[in-house]
Amino acid sequence: MAKGTIHNKDVFLNEIAGKLGRERRKDVTLPRWQHQPQWEVYKNDSPDDLLAIFRQSSQAKDAHVVETDRANLAETLQKVVDAYGGESIVATNDDRFAAYGLNDVLDTNHTHRWDTALGAENIEKANAANIGIFFGDIGLAESGTIVQFNDKDIARSVSLLPITYIAIVPKSSIVPRMTQAAHEVHKQVEAGKDIATCINFISGPSNSADIEMDIVVGVHGPVKAVYLVVE
Repeated sequence: MAKGTIHNKDVFLNEIAGKLGRERRKDVTLPRWQHQPQWEVYKNDSPDDLLAIFRQSSQAKDAHVVETDRANLAETLQKVVDAYGGESIVATNDDRFAAYGLNDVLDTNHTHRWDTALGAENIEKANAANIGIFFGDIGLAESGTIVQFNDKDIARSVSLLPITYIAIVPKSSIVPRMTQAAHEVHKQVEAGKDIATCINFISGPSNSADIEMDIVVGVHGPVKAVYLVVE
């Protein structure tokens, strides 16, 4: 299959047009909206301002925000791991752990690194883990959300299955809101780059208020969430 191939596109669109009782429209262009307020939110805020908003939004969602700098990141990560019980840990297979000097912390704690050669065993390890550790690709200040670009090595299971997840968030990655994250993906598409096979927006621990609007934490996934913000 050629890159970017869409199967059965014409059949699908012709079917929709037929159901609508009209000819299919083929000359469609993106509209130019006169008003785009989404770009105005926190437009002129500094990185420190965005961090303050991110912190407040995250804490409102029961995420524990820990701030440190790069020189103290390894020590801080170890303290967070100890505070949340350590024991079994799983981490994504991400070169940033080495770049940020965290390999020793992972090795000391006998961390299972995601290994595609192990297949389903990785999921079993993640399911049994107390802590999952991964890097967030983008932080959204407005909602206290971590954006994770997944692929075969950056597995969703690491943030979804353990009791606690620790997301390492570079301060420089924090943007105002989802608008900027979606724009980043669009830029990758326009540049012809391979985009993530799955993009997850993760806000705090798992919770649900489906039943009588009472929030219950830990229904579908992690009970605790830690955002480790790195200056």
